[in-house]
Amino acid sequence: MTTTPELVVLADQHGNPIGTAPKSTVHTTNTPYHLAFSCYVHNAAGEILLTRRALSKLTWPGVWTNSVCGHPGPGESYVDTVQRRGREELGATLVDISEVLPDFSYRAIDSSGIVEWEACPVFSALLDGELHPNPQEVDSFAWVSAQQLCAAVDATPFAFSPWLVEQLSHERLRQALHCS
Repeated sequence: MTTTPELVVLADQHGNPIGTAPKSTVHTTNTPYHLAFSCYVHNAAGEILLTRRALSKLTWPGVWTNSVCGHPGPGESYVDTVQRRGREELGATLVDISEVLPDFSYRAIDSSGIVEWEACPVFSALLDGELHPNPQEVDSFAWVSAQQLCAAVDATPFAFSPWLVEQLSHERLRQALHCS
């Protein structure tokens, strides 16, 4: 059985798709601009799911970050991508998906020199059911209040992924998460 490689959608400076490349070749010291997403998952109690990236991850292993993130496939909508990655990464069903920061993008370099450079809209979603995290993606997780998350990021930004820190610098996201 032949496995088709996962493709990442490459983007122009405005975030418009311009081609694809195998995911395995994209994240390097010279990463091309490409499409991604981030999502903050809430439970029925209003808490936010934080995940610690698996230690085997190429970029930012073991770092605490938002609930789920990933890359849309060619022609895949962001809502479909959020749902797919929710299943693959968290073993979860995500509902009530809404876009919070449609124009978010960032560029960051981890300590190994690997670059993340992404057009990365930010979403919010509600967990429907239970979590069954994939250990290849998630080392551990915690449910926290929005106030706890924002206070922790403000006090110790180095403990979190650079995209989470930059996302939370946007007042629109802090309001959507009810940080204040």
